[in-house]
Order: sequence, then C-alpha cells, then structure tokens
Amino acid sequence: MSFIEHLEELRWHLVRISASVIFGAIFVFINVKFIMDKILFAPKYPGFITNRAFAWLGQQFNSPDLVINTQPFTIINYDMAGQFSTHLSIAMIGGIIIAIPYIFYEFWTFIKPALYEKERKHATGAVFYSTLLFLIGVLFGYFLVVPLSTHFFGSYRVSEEVVNQINLNSYISSVTTIMLGAGVVFELPIVIYFLAKVGLVSSGFLKTYRRHAYILLLLLAAIITPPDVFSMLLVSFPMIILYELGIVLAKGIEKKRVNKEVLEA
Repeated sequence: MSFIEHLEELRWHLVRISASVIFGAIFVFINVKFIMDKILFAPKYPGFITNRAFAWLGQQFNSPDLVINTQPFTIINYDMAGQFSTHLSIAMIGGIIIAIPYIFYEFWTFIKPALYEKERKHATGAVFYSTLLFLIGVLFGYFLVVPLSTHFFGSYRVSEEVVNQINLNSYISSVTTIMLGAGVVFELPIVIYFLAKVGLVSSGFLKTYRRHAYILLLLLAAIITPPDVFSMLLVSFPMIILYELGIVLAKGIEKKRVNKEVLEA
C-alpha cells in the first residue's frame, strides 16, 4: 500500500471509532441522571462501598482517620450553560469508556497487516488484555482514588469560616480525570511489551533505570491523586507492580528471541 492508501485506511478506522464513541455517548446522554446520581456522585456519600470499608477498618483499628466522606459536601453550578456543558462532557467521556474495546480492536486491525505471522500469534489477545487493564484501571480509580479525593478536598479547610460548595464542573472534571488517568496508567505492561517486542527496551534497561522509573511513577501518582502522601502511595503501589510485570514480560520476549536464534543456528 502507498502512503496515501495507508492514510485512507486509517481514516476509515478513525471514522468507525468516532461512530462507536458517538453511539456510546448517546447512551450515556440519555441515561445521564442515573449515571450522575448513582455513579459519579456516589463516592461522596458515606454509604458508598469504599467509604463503608474504610469506616469498618477505622473501627477495627480504632483509627478515626480512616473514616472518610462522613460529611458529604454540596455541589453547585453557577454558569448559565454549566449543567448542559457538563451533560455533554459526561456523555463524551462515557462514550469513550464504553467504546474502548472497539477502539482497541480498530487500532489492532490497522497495525495487524504490518506484522509477520509469528508476531500476530504472539500478539494474540492484545485487544482483550488492553481492554481488561484499562477497565481495571478505571475501576481502581473510581472505587479507591475518587473516594479519597472527594474526602480530602471536600473536608479540607483553611478556616472554619469557609464552607465547601464545590462547582459541578470542577467535581466532574476531577472524577473523570482520575478514572481515565488510572485507565491509561494501567496500560503500562502492554506498552512495555510492545516496546520490548520491537527492541526499544529490554529487561536489563528496565532494571537499570528502575529507581528512576519509580520516581516518575510517584510523580504520576501525585498528579492523578489528591495532595496527600497516603493516596499517592496507594496509587503508586499498583503502578510499581505493573512496571515489574512489564520486566517479566520483557524477559519472556528475550528468552523466546534467544531460543529462536539457537534453533536457527
């Protein structure tokens, strides 16, 4: 295929991806009341599963500091088109999350013809594992990071004279950023796998710069979490595990490459 033909092929993949996101966005747009009340606003209430779990831990260890979101804050809107723009934003982000399996599938079908037959076999399940890791990341962000964030920012006081009334757009932006950010971060093993596959990184390289990577992961965790040490460490722990998993995957690729060279020799 020529360069123009590749662009034409990519264009149709992007068209189909856009269509899938739009269909997902329409579904979310129609059901926005349920999504807002039962999903996005849920983490700020004491009855949310994570908040109840932390309350139970606080009782077991006699530690009141573990009890979170006991005083739900008020969410307000002061922009004329604020609620409508938030409605559209939620629909678009929800559409992306719903369409993620199909998005990964379209990207896979685009790059698949450029791979050798053996490379295709080794990459079997790429769409499934990419989707699985992304969704696990989204759920991790929603059930763990979001409740901690809402507790920290909702209860933080510079003075008792100041009452927290959080802007709707600010709240939704924080929640969706955390969820999508966690989903992207959880793709780390897949990224390392493909980089190792094309020879851009090796297990030795990843081990040599492990400390540097840990610092970068801590910084990334600090960006997508509230500014407290507990939340940052809580998020960085699974990220470090994912990095170590990437090293294991890189080792497996190198081992297969060496065995192949031995057999060909």
